[in-house]
Amino acid sequence: MGEPGIEGPAWLPSLPPSLGEYLAPNLQPVPLIPVLALAAALFYLTGAISLWRQDRHWSPIRTASFLTGCTAIIVVMGAGIEGYGLRMFSIFMFQQLTLMMAVPPLLVIGSPGTLLLRATPHNRFGRPVLKAAIWGLRSRCGRLAIHPGFMVPLFLLSFYGVYFSGMADLLLPNWYGHIGLELLFLVAGILFTVPLISADPLPSRQTHLGRMVDIFAEMPLHAFFGVVIMMATEPMVKFFATPPESWNIDPIHDQGVAGGLAWSYGELPGVLLLMFILVRWQRDEARGWIRSERAAAIAGGDPDLDAYNLYLEHLAGRSERLR
Repeated sequence: MGEPGIEGPAWLPSLPPSLGEYLAPNLQPVPLIPVLALAAALFYLTGAISLWRQDRHWSPIRTASFLTGCTAIIVVMGAGIEGYGLRMFSIFMFQQLTLMMAVPPLLVIGSPGTLLLRATPHNRFGRPVLKAAIWGLRSRCGRLAIHPGFMVPLFLLSFYGVYFSGMADLLLPNWYGHIGLELLFLVAGILFTVPLISADPLPSRQTHLGRMVDIFAEMPLHAFFGVVIMMATEPMVKFFATPPESWNIDPIHDQGVAGGLAWSYGELPGVLLLMFILVRWQRDEARGWIRSERAAAIAGGDPDLDAYNLYLEHLAGRSERLR
């Protein structure tokens, strides 16, 4: 069932690329990632409905966010665009950026970990699931997975390591390698996003300043990577240098489009994440001030302000004695 140049169960479109062909419902012979996304959406929706039927609150906004992320995966990885992504650098880059930058925030905002803990029944069948979920959310392995020392190098590997080390030419001619890279992109994006905006019970949490540092360290990567690709005069990935003749694609032009996507499309989700973190930081600071004022009112005063006033009175007494 393999196509020329691709080993494994792959299907290549015969018509030239167009918007209609990109969105056409042409599934691959083994639509692994779309099926996984559909299963995740069904499990999530089942948990949310079970809470609503028990008159327990669960945010419709979080539900819509997670389902939107799953839908994006199904469309980008399940429609005809996946067939063109097998041999077009620009389409493959669009899929990579979607899996790494656009989809993870939607999934993470949905707080699937919290929903799992709240919706799983505490009986003999649900207890092992709860234990496994708690272990995953609070274990040392979870702490390592979202640590910048692991997460940032994995993010770098997904861009610079894949394309500059020859890994792309080694894996992309094989359907299994192609799917493996796409799963790597999705996992790397989720692990990068979780410590930034997740509301789930994580094994450790970064400060707002630490999150800002991570975002500012990541944002220039796409711009520099995109510029390098756009300035290249030879194909960066040899596998993409020979697309099917019926597609009528210029590989160098297509590579330039891929670089432009890495520069533009890759930056937009980072800017939105930065704004999200700033808003949350401001909100948490405001809550901290409110709690401080309430504590001061209950205690009959602000301890810091009282100490400062006592210090001023002490200085005034010393000046009177000096006179």
